[in-house]
Amino acid sequence: MFPQPDVALAAPTKTGLGNSLKQRQLTMMGLGSAIGAGLFLGSGEGIRMAGPAVLVSYLVAGTLIIVVMWALGEMAAANPNSGAFSVYAEKAMGKNAGATIGWLWWLQLVVVIAAEALGAAQLLVTIWPVLPSWLLTLIFMVIFTVINLTSVKNYGEFEFWFALLKVATIVLFLAFGAALLLGWIPGATSPGFGNFSAHGGFAPAGMAGITSALFVVIFAFGGTEIVAVAAAETFTPARSVAVAVRTVVWRILVFYVGSIFVIAAILPWTSTALSSPFAGVLNMAGLPWAGTAITLVAVAALLSALNANLYGASRMVHSLAHRGEAPEFLARTNKRFVPVPAVAVSVSFGFVTVLLDFLYPGVVLTALLNLVGSTCLIVWGSALVSQFILRRRAERDGTVLPLRMRGFPGLTLAGLALLGIIFLIGFTAPASRNQLLSTFALVAVIAILSKLGRWYGQNHLQGRN
Repeated sequence: MFPQPDVALAAPTKTGLGNSLKQRQLTMMGLGSAIGAGLFLGSGEGIRMAGPAVLVSYLVAGTLIIVVMWALGEMAAANPNSGAFSVYAEKAMGKNAGATIGWLWWLQLVVVIAAEALGAAQLLVTIWPVLPSWLLTLIFMVIFTVINLTSVKNYGEFEFWFALLKVATIVLFLAFGAALLLGWIPGATSPGFGNFSAHGGFAPAGMAGITSALFVVIFAFGGTEIVAVAAAETFTPARSVAVAVRTVVWRILVFYVGSIFVIAAILPWTSTALSSPFAGVLNMAGLPWAGTAITLVAVAALLSALNANLYGASRMVHSLAHRGEAPEFLARTNKRFVPVPAVAVSVSFGFVTVLLDFLYPGVVLTALLNLVGSTCLIVWGSALVSQFILRRRAERDGTVLPLRMRGFPGLTLAGLALLGIIFLIGFTAPASRNQLLSTFALVAVIAILSKLGRWYGQNHLQGRN
């Protein structure tokens, strides 16, 4: 169905980007972008909120991301584009919708880039206090800027090995966890499965705990959508995205749900070891080096996410420029098909944010992260709405799609309904409510600015003519 060329040669696409990403790189990018510090370090927070019932939160969030990935896969196979969900929103709902989604996602990524550089530096200092965190942050930003400026092939290979490290860590963790639960580790006492019923039961905080944890969990899955962006730079986009989506969705569920099951079974939700849950489990297994090892993996996870987000941000703003929704110079590429101006603009915001956080620690970056905290929900919602509209349009026009999402329209509508429930749940808690309101306000501002920018551009050009 999807012919594989004998030799994958780099060549420019219609937007000037290359197509030298390999299938294995795309698949591992999808896995790596979702498996980050949110799992290695942040999963303990969800368990503290909901107890073992956090598994319900992960299953709900996992179900939603599977539906979203299937929807994105269908659209990306039919129209591979580095603007991905921004382009699909434009085709389905108009230019302003596409521009708003594109700029919203770009802003989220460039803010998170700074947060990831800072986070990686601060973690590394805890076990290697040789350089100050601000200098390590600067070094990380420079290194990954250079990587993204070389070629997409180098970026893909770097991200492949980063993701492989994280996947290997989780596989080993699941093996050690299973051995501990089954009593196969000499000298270590198996806790059995008593923690699922002890300490207040399976859901010690009730439904409130599950819903509170849901927002922590849902953001851990953010980043998976980058597969739809990167697919445009593979030699056979339709085939590549189909394989990546099929592979990524079930592996993410196995890795996430499997890891959380092991952690919740071994560590009580009241345990202080949940501040670093992977290390806590491995310490229970009698591995004293676990804390340092997991910290290093968490640093790698943050740097991998930084790498992926800089790539995604640069491709999105390049796509916006190519469509006339951003300054024209951002659409330029060099002889290696790298959008150098787009990379430079995307990373420069990160440098500025890091500088501001250095001058005003814990103020600027925290405020920006709160502003873009719910962005992934908006992007996922736009992807489902776009897929519903474009699939209906394709069926009406008799267009043959290279990849069709099964269960349409029921599955798409179920995903939208689930997303609506998550929004409603979010408004019941003060912290998530403020985050949602901030994101909604940001969406409105971007939409107005996009409209004004388009109006100015059209009138300016007409005036010059």
